[in-house]
Amino acid sequence: MMVAMPAATEMGGPLVGRATELDRLAGLVGIRYAATAGPDRSPGTGPEGAVLLAGDAGVGKTRLLAELRARAEDAGHRVLVGHCLDFGDGALPYLPFSEAFGRLVTESPALARSLVEATPAIARLMPARRVLPEQGGTDSVPGAAPHVADDGQIDRPGLFAAVHAALELLGRAAPLLLVVEDVHWADQSSREMLSYLFSRRFDAPVAVVASYRSEDLHRRHPLRTTAAEWSRLPGVTRLDLGRLADDDVRDLVRSLHPAPLPDRALRGIVARAEGNAFFTEELVQAAELGAGSLPEGLTDLLLVRLDRLDDDARLVVRAAAVSGRRVPHLLLERVVETQVASLDGALRSAVERSVLVPMGGDGYAFRHALLAEAVYDDLLPGERVRLHAAYAKALQQGGVGGTAAELARHARAANDLATAAHASVAAGDEAMAVAGPDEAARHYELALELSMQMGGDTGFPDLDVVELTAKACEAALAAGQTYRALALARDQLRSVSPGASPEARLRLLRVRASVAIVADSDSDALRVTTEALELVEAHPDEFARAEILALHARALAEMRRHDEAARYATEAIDLADRLGRVGIAADARTTMARLRERGGETAASRAMLAGTIAQARTAGDLGAELRGMFNLATLQYEAGEVAEARELYARTERRAREKWRPWAPYGLESRVLGIQAAYLLGDWDAATEMADLRHESPPETAEAMVGASGLLTRAGRGDEAALDLLPSIAPPAAREGMAAMFSGFAAIDLHGDRGDVHAAIAAHDGAVRVIGTLWANAEFQARIRMSALLLGHVATAIPDTGSHDRDDLVGLGGALLDTARRIARTREESVWEEGPEGSAWLARAEAEHARLRWLLGDDAPPLGELVAAWQSAVDAFDAFGHVFEKARSQARLAAVLRASGRTADADAVIAEAGTTPRRLGAEPLLRELRSVGGPGTARAADTSRRDEALTAREREVLELVAEGRSNREIAGRLFISAKTVSVHVSNILAKLGVSGRTEAAAVARRRGYLTG
Repeated sequence: MMVAMPAATEMGGPLVGRATELDRLAGLVGIRYAATAGPDRSPGTGPEGAVLLAGDAGVGKTRLLAELRARAEDAGHRVLVGHCLDFGDGALPYLPFSEAFGRLVTESPALARSLVEATPAIARLMPARRVLPEQGGTDSVPGAAPHVADDGQIDRPGLFAAVHAALELLGRAAPLLLVVEDVHWADQSSREMLSYLFSRRFDAPVAVVASYRSEDLHRRHPLRTTAAEWSRLPGVTRLDLGRLADDDVRDLVRSLHPAPLPDRALRGIVARAEGNAFFTEELVQAAELGAGSLPEGLTDLLLVRLDRLDDDARLVVRAAAVSGRRVPHLLLERVVETQVASLDGALRSAVERSVLVPMGGDGYAFRHALLAEAVYDDLLPGERVRLHAAYAKALQQGGVGGTAAELARHARAANDLATAAHASVAAGDEAMAVAGPDEAARHYELALELSMQMGGDTGFPDLDVVELTAKACEAALAAGQTYRALALARDQLRSVSPGASPEARLRLLRVRASVAIVADSDSDALRVTTEALELVEAHPDEFARAEILALHARALAEMRRHDEAARYATEAIDLADRLGRVGIAADARTTMARLRERGGETAASRAMLAGTIAQARTAGDLGAELRGMFNLATLQYEAGEVAEARELYARTERRAREKWRPWAPYGLESRVLGIQAAYLLGDWDAATEMADLRHESPPETAEAMVGASGLLTRAGRGDEAALDLLPSIAPPAAREGMAAMFSGFAAIDLHGDRGDVHAAIAAHDGAVRVIGTLWANAEFQARIRMSALLLGHVATAIPDTGSHDRDDLVGLGGALLDTARRIARTREESVWEEGPEGSAWLARAEAEHARLRWLLGDDAPPLGELVAAWQSAVDAFDAFGHVFEKARSQARLAAVLRASGRTADADAVIAEAGTTPRRLGAEPLLRELRSVGGPGTARAADTSRRDEALTAREREVLELVAEGRSNREIAGRLFISAKTVSVHVSNILAKLGVSGRTEAAAVARRRGYLTG
């Protein structure tokens, strides 16, 4: 029987975030010189030395050493590994060395015997000599000389010298790396052995690495002084392994959880793990299981530290955990008061055991936030309530530097609801004052919740629930939580008491209307503003009337009741100007400007918007200012001035960020449409960078909007991994039309480009259904683009589709074109006119349908008509400035030009179009261009390697013949007739000297004529 030893660490997945440390460690132990190392190296000239590897538990020491061992073995080094174990007072002397030599016995018995013969004393460390006789252990190394079993005593210096000599003998045979892990658990004898090895020079390439947990070295730990002495020895280097950077933790999470995690869940793991690899692994596992708290195994591991403290220290640590990650000394002193004999002594014990660390000279923090969570979760319910009550009392007494948010948390946990409600309102006000809308919204919502628990407006007589609702909705909007604000407003309006005054209901309706007007999914906005207008007429309030009139005008405009909208907007402007309500006037003027633009008064509309922006900024009304800037940029975008719109969208987003409201209405939309502008202009790298949310923490809807917008560049590049993101975008997209729209565009192309036309159809239908419901209008403008995109994939799929499904696709193609034409006819009725973009996509839909008819061969348009249709699409996208869609249209124009015999014209178009997908990395479009052939394509570039007797067109036909395609299928692929294909096939057979298609394919492969 052998001494129990831990198994060698298995490495799973790539090492993340430790490349620099691994390279340095390998260099310190001489692995980088392995190419020149050998048994005949000059004594004492190598770079090998000793390294102390220190770091917190779970930070990755063992993983790093496993990589070091693998690298050493690959470089021809021999590696011995020993572990120290936590046996307490029953530790076995020299355990890690017994393990190391025991592995040598197992792996190289002959070498172990030669070592024992040369240095007999090390036989005492062999595992076989260290077990109880009745366990069947042997007295010697297998095959060793009888004298090795001598039971005589060996003095310690002799044993140390024997181990040193044995390691040196091994190093002479091959460079040796000795790794001793977890030295913080080492017995006294093992520590002294390491001291001897560190202080004695080896005359052979021998390196020693010892690892330990730095956080375990409290003041009385026996290794603390010893490690300091080791660090001062010549040739010994201490390497501290710090926490992983956040980006490295993200990479680790992705390697552990290959399926995409919601960005919010990923950020939560990164924040809680605090750069600790082990914590990261445990939290990822918990996320996989759907657990919201700490994994049980991790909790048990963390609480081991608590068990090592005395009673007073445990009580203080538990009290500190109720405060959170950090606690001021004075506050903690007030809370524990007379419960401990010596607060200073208890704190010193907690600090020495690395449970708490001093912070800033006046407080303490838990070494790991997860430790604070584990301690808090371990409290009994009664303990929690009593400690929270003590904190609340101390904070109310003052003089301890607490905040309203802290008081609210402790009061609520102590069941003091009145104190918690009022403190929450104060905390919300404080958060809004320092541009913290996310936190403010949570505090206001808590106050509302507590108010409802106490009976609504009767629970806290001095708490204005309507005003609180307004504050909560304003904060939620500023934080980008539009639908949360809408839900709050709806809920409070439903719960208003029947006996409430008309003024109170009117105030709630104003809140509800202001939120509804910016929510993408609220079809009740007009009904709400209508009721509010009726109430304000019955109970005159000019200030309220001005605001309601402006909101009513916007609601009417959204429902395309333009004349009524203009009348109410004019009335709102007049009244707001008279009352000096600059923000309301600016908002109403923005609505009027959009209405005037619809009527063709473009210059006047833009001038009015510019004036309202300046007016709103002067008045300090950020919402009206951002709305004006966003609408002015949108006018530019719709007019085809995409570069100018992109710049103004960027300025609008920057303005929102300056005011700490990046996710607020219009600031967020400006970012999303700014991404689209960059995408259209062909600046895909910038679009990708703008859509990167890895270092931000947006609310769910904002995350979906930005993410969906960024999908278009990924779809253009053929990144099928983007499909994995669609399920996480779908739930918020069901509430936000812009997210549904852009993810729908991307999904159609992603599925279509991979040849799954049915999935593309499903993506189209799903997006149309969601957006039509949200916008209460199934004939929305973006359907023209969706129809054109899907039509293109349907046409491409036709040649490879069976007759039954083909009829369905043909019917679908006709329906898509009808939809595009119908929406285009009603475009002038919409206040949000599409302009050149809508015209470009309509031209594309017409061209795609003409291509579909031509590929079918039934009711096919003349080639001249087909060429004209595609030239119109190219010209329309060129006028709009859509770089990618112009190139995609050019690829299809070139195909029909080549089919009509205009080869030179086709080559010219291909030469121009080809630069775009190569610059953008648009692989699906590059594939399409290659299938068409011509200058600059891979097909043309390879002609020098092929038989010059075959023309370029014959080589294209030959490749499709080799794929087993029929003449009809080849005709569809190459935009030529089946009769022409038959002629080409006959010519190919004659030139290759074969009699059939199968033989032609075989000969072509043998001669290297085929690309695949």
